[in-house]
Formats: sequence, C-alpha cells, structure tokens
Amino acid sequence: MSSTYEQQQQYQDATLSQPLQVQQFSGSGIVDKPVPGVLKLSLLDVINRGIKHNLGLLLSQQQTETARAQRWRSMSALLPNVAIRSSETVQQVNLAAFGIPFTVNGSTIVGPFAIFDARPAVTERLLDFNAFNRVRAASENEKAARFTVDDARELVVLVVGNQYLLAVADAARLKTAQAELATAKAIFERTASMKKAGVVPQIDVLRTQVEMQQRQQRVLAAQNALQQQHMSLERTIGLPVSQQIELTDGIPYGPVQQINVEEALQLAYSRRPEYLAAQSRKRVAELQVKAARGEALPTLDLNGDYGVIGSTVGSSRGTFSVGAGLRIPIFQGGRVKADVLQAQSILKQQQMRLEDLRARIEFEVRSALLDVRTSEDQIAVAKQSVELSADQLKQAQDRYAAGVAGSLDVVQAQEVVTGANETYIQALYLNNVAKLALARGLGVVEQETRAFLEGRK
Repeated sequence: MSSTYEQQQQYQDATLSQPLQVQQFSGSGIVDKPVPGVLKLSLLDVINRGIKHNLGLLLSQQQTETARAQRWRSMSALLPNVAIRSSETVQQVNLAAFGIPFTVNGSTIVGPFAIFDARPAVTERLLDFNAFNRVRAASENEKAARFTVDDARELVVLVVGNQYLLAVADAARLKTAQAELATAKAIFERTASMKKAGVVPQIDVLRTQVEMQQRQQRVLAAQNALQQQHMSLERTIGLPVSQQIELTDGIPYGPVQQINVEEALQLAYSRRPEYLAAQSRKRVAELQVKAARGEALPTLDLNGDYGVIGSTVGSSRGTFSVGAGLRIPIFQGGRVKADVLQAQSILKQQQMRLEDLRARIEFEVRSALLDVRTSEDQIAVAKQSVELSADQLKQAQDRYAAGVAGSLDVVQAQEVVTGANETYIQALYLNNVAKLALARGLGVVEQETRAFLEGRK
C-alpha cells in the first residue's frame, strides 16, 4: 500500500476516535420555513424533529459516508481493474536510427504504414495480506462510524429532551409567577381598602404595593426566559427562531422502578453506541497491526489482455497475453518494523480508551441511579413544602384580615411560597434530567425516553 493511503487511513481512524462535539448538537443543519400561527409540539414531536434536523447528527452521518468511501478505496486494491484501450497509428521509421542494417528499395526509410490495436486489459492482485487486512480494518471502521451515528442519535434525544424540559420548567415558573402576582394584587387591593377604612397604616399599603410590583418584575423576567428557551429549542430542532410554538406536554413525573445495578451495567455495555464504537476501533487497530506485518509478505499479481491488431480494422487478428508476477520483499529499510510499531502503539491507545470508557460508563450509570433516587426524595420534600407554605400564606392572610398580624407577615409568607414553588419546579426538572441521564447511561435514550420520563421503567 502507498504511504498516501496509509496516511488517509490513519487520518480517518483519528477522526472517528474523536469524541462528538456537544456544541454541534445545539444547532440545526436543516431549518424549516416558518408556518402561520402557533405550532404545537409534544416531547415526541421535538425528538423526531431533532433527529431529522440536528446539526450534530447530520455531521455524524456524513462521517459514515466518509468511512464507506474509505472501505471502497481499500477494496479497490483487491478487486480487478479493467481498462479498454484502442489506438490507430501511422508510422514511418528510419531503420538506420535503430542500428538495423537493412534497406527497402535501397532506402533505410520504411513506411508509412498503419497499425490498429484494440484490447481490454485486466490486472488483479491475487495475494496481498497487507491489503486484505486493511479491507477488514476499513469495514470495521465503517461499523464504528455507524455506532457513532447511533451515539449521535442518543445525544440528540438527550439534548432535545433537556431543552424541552427547560422550556416546560420555564413555562411552569411563568405560570407560578402569574399566580403569585394575582395573589399579591389581591392583597394590595385589600390593604388599600383597609387603609381607607382606617384599619391599617399607610406603610402596609406601600409594603404590599412594592411586593406586587416585584411580582410584576418576576412575571416579565419569566416571560423573557421562556421566550429565550423557546428560541434555543427551535435552534436545536430545525425551526426558525421566529416561529411561535406551544409545548403540549407538562412536566412529567413518576417514580422509577427498582433497577439492579449489575443488570443495568451489563445492559449498558451491550447497548451504549460509543462503547460498541470503541470496541470496533480496537478491532480496527488489531487489523492494522496484521496489515503492517503483511507488508513483509509476498504479493501475487495477475494481468492479461486480449484484443485485435493489424494494419487496418478489417485485417486485424486476435492476440492475447497472460502474465503473473510474484513479489517477495527482501529489505525495505526498516519501514515494515516502523509501521508495525506504530500500529501496535495505536492498538494500545485504543485498549486504554476502551478500559477508560468502560469505567466511565459504570460511573455514569451509578451516578444517574443515585441522582434519580435523590431527586425523587427531593420532590417529595418539595411538594410537602409547597403545601405547607400555601397553608402558611393562607393563615397569614387570615390573621392580617382579622387585624392580628401586619402586612409584613403576609409578604414574608409570599416569599416562602415563591421559594417553595421554585424548589418544587427545580426538583421536577432535575428528576427528569436524571432519568434522561440514566437512559443515556443504559444506551436506551431513543427507545425509552418517554417511558423513563413517565416512570413506566
């Protein structure tokens, strides 16, 4: 094999061994045109759109095409090469110039005369251990590229799902802020009425008015955050950022069934696309070692042609030639040894990467399981806090209306409700993200995302 081919092969292996750039999954390679009105999207809708439009996945698919082209290039070294050539020439030759002591009619000039020649020629390498192992390595490399595409699909679901959950959480924050504004406005109006009746001082009116205005600021901030998150989601799934969208799924919640850690790890090792890709890259490196050693082995070539030749087309007669050539390398200046050492070094690197990835997968699975359990406990506590804070606010309002407490108690109770609601929304978001991370850790994101989010698995 030529050094150019080896460089291309090494470059391709190095390209596929690089981790996917996560920032690529925040954009779209294809952007649809906007549609009139509001586009309603479910979680499944955005996942399907992400798989179709996401930039990271589209780029990964092109890597597969590059790997396929590399495999065909490798196979060309072992496949027959067929070419057809046809020529018709007219010549006049000076025999004396070639040292031929003959004359024709007293002259050493012969011609002019015509020669017509047409024939297909075939060449094929029958035996080449180097080329054979490189073809196998290229096929394995293509397999690794396909696993990389599967990994990209998993990442798309993970990124799009997270974007969707962020948008849903922002929508929940906006809804909560609007409800809190309505409560603050009602308290302010009641306080103003009580002031007119001479029941409370002006300071209570000012305090509740400031609280109401702060709630208005939070509503505005929540509206802006939601719009920004909608645009971020649209960038990820190939929608124009000017498109108005409405997310139809709320924040899902359901406890995850008990999962055996060892069974989860075995599932992850058998399903994680990047782990399968790493195994394929290790096999590629093993085959490259064999290919490098094959450079020192003999090669056998076969070539032949059959065609017609004559002074004219009509007078042409069939001729053929068949030949075989055996090449036995004797000394190549240490190049084979250098190629073997380099291939062995790449193999060791791939082995270490594979071991590290196996350990990282175990870490990710165990961490995701811990996060799921912890977030479920946090949701239970946060939900209770929401209920208690709502009861506290009601009692503070009742005491304020009865004249037993001041407006400060009501304002403080409102702040507690705000904190409890935010904690609950954040706990729900973290729980769903932990489920996504667990699905990613097990290598079943695309198939099981909805089931994990709804707590069915």
